[in-house]
Parts: sequence; C-alpha cells; structure tokens
Amino acid sequence: MTDELTSRLNARRPTPERPLLGLTVLVVEDSRFACEAIRLLCLRSGARIRRADCIASAHRHLAVYRPSAVIVDMGLPDGSGADLIRELAESDQRVPVILGTSGESAAETDALAAGADGFLEKPITSLASFQQAVLAHLPPDEHPRGPRMVSADRIDPDPIALRDDLSHIASVIAHPMDSDQIEYVAQFLSSVAQSAGDSDLASAAVALQSAVHNRLPPRNALGEISDLVDTRLTGTGPS
Repeated sequence: MTDELTSRLNARRPTPERPLLGLTVLVVEDSRFACEAIRLLCLRSGARIRRADCIASAHRHLAVYRPSAVIVDMGLPDGSGADLIRELAESDQRVPVILGTSGESAAETDALAAGADGFLEKPITSLASFQQAVLAHLPPDEHPRGPRMVSADRIDPDPIALRDDLSHIASVIAHPMDSDQIEYVAQFLSSVAQSAGDSDLASAAVALQSAVHNRLPPRNALGEISDLVDTRLTGTGPS
C-alpha cells in the first residue's frame, strides 16, 4: 500500500474530534428546521448527510446507495415513519443504525417496536447525545480510536429553515383539507413547535389534534394556528 493511499484511508477514519467521519446519514424528515439541526450535528461530527422529505423520496435514495445510518421522523406526509423503520429493520441488507425521531416522547415506543435501534426526541440540539446515539449501534471497529471528549456544545439551526416550515404550514391551511391532511398539519406543526421550542404553537397543534380525534370542527383550531403562524412570519411574535 502506497503512502498516498494510506493517507487517504486514514483521512476518512473517525477521530475523537469527528467521531462519525466517513459515515453517510440519511435523514427522512419533512421539517426543514429539524433537518437543519441534524445537518449541523452531522457537519460537526464529520458525517455526510442526505435528506428525504417523505417515504417515497427515501426509497429513491435507498435504491441508489446504502447509508451508514437512517434517522426517520415518525410522522411523514405520505405514511408512518414506523412503517419505513420496520421495512429497514427487516431488510436482508439492514442499515447498521436506524433511529426514530419525534417531538412526542410517546413515539419512542412505536419506533423501537418497529425495529429502531434508538430514538432521538426533538429538539435535537446536543452534539454529544447525537454522536452517542449513532456510535452506540456501530460496530466497534468503526468507532474512533483513543479517548473521546464528550462535547457540551449545542447547535442553533438557521431560523430561515424555520420560516420555510411556517410558510409551508400557511400554504397548506390556506386551502380546503380533508381529515387526513388536517391530521398531518397537526403532526407537522407539533414537530416544528417542539424543534423550535415554541410552546404556543405546540399548544395549538395539540388543540387541532384533539379536534381531529374527537371529530369536532377544526375551524377554531385552524384559525388560531393561522394567526400564530402569521405573527411569526411577519415578525410580530416568537420566532
């Protein structure tokens, strides 16, 4: 083996400072804000990231390459994240690390029951927790050599990504929706609110979910959501 080739191989091996160097992480997440957080965590950890915003997009990615880890949001626009986790877990060529994620801690049970190796509760901001969640399920020979300092750093996603999510919500609720679409809005809003630490938006999402589950008219809940989203997009409320 030449010195040049050895140098190239060593350059892709994980280090204590970048313990996920050489890994590719597929993030199946419809929220741009939540995905931006994971992108920053991957960047700090040395991993490459690919994003799919729905199950169909994830299937297209997986047909082309095999990632080292897949992080799956439990609520996606075209189906349940649990179904994708189950499919990945039962595959003959199983991805080394499968993690579920959600803003609702109760979703952890569903993720693990479907075959996930672990669970990341939103907001995902701790560098150390993210790195450990991935490393805990990798083979020992893919871990960095030597002692690894546990970082206390936390990441702060770009607020522009949050505005993109809020604009998406505003666009969807501006048009007539069926019950499935309303339930998706409630789930998506809950996820965004948890990632952004926005308690008012989170409460509005709960109110909409309650209306859907109890088969009540969602008009009042949707009106409150519209007002809250508008204040954030116009800069007159929390952002």
